[in-house]
Amino acid sequence: VQLQASGGGWVQAGGSLRLSCAASPPKPSNYAMGWFRQAPGKEREFVAGISRSGSSTDYGDSVKGRFTLSRDSVKDTLYLQMNSLKSEDTAAYYCVADSTRWTTSRRASDFNSWGQGTLVTVSS
Repeated sequence: VQLQASGGGWVQAGGSLRLSCAASPPKPSNYAMGWFRQAPGKEREFVAGISRSGSSTDYGDSVKGRFTLSRDSVKDTLYLQMNSLKSEDTAAYYCVADSTRWTTSRRASDFNSWGQGTLVTVSS
């Protein structure tokens, strides 16, 4: 599956951004999906994931309560709403998907498709 991520940009601390991820072929409900991020000089980090059915979501500890995943079955798009952004949220964000999984995962190696990344910069 090919993934197209968008929505990154510059925002002041405390602000919000919404990332989008369009899957091709469409029907994101055919995939377990999620987001990872990587800041310069740091390890790749799990951000959030959603099961194939959409009934289960998981969030990394550092974003829990601030970020929300949702999926629009009509537009075939996965969204990551990011609120109360902090400078430490600055990173390249990658959309991921896997057609063989039913559940999401916090391991990057469990996803066989990766988007190109969209950069989020939070200024303090």
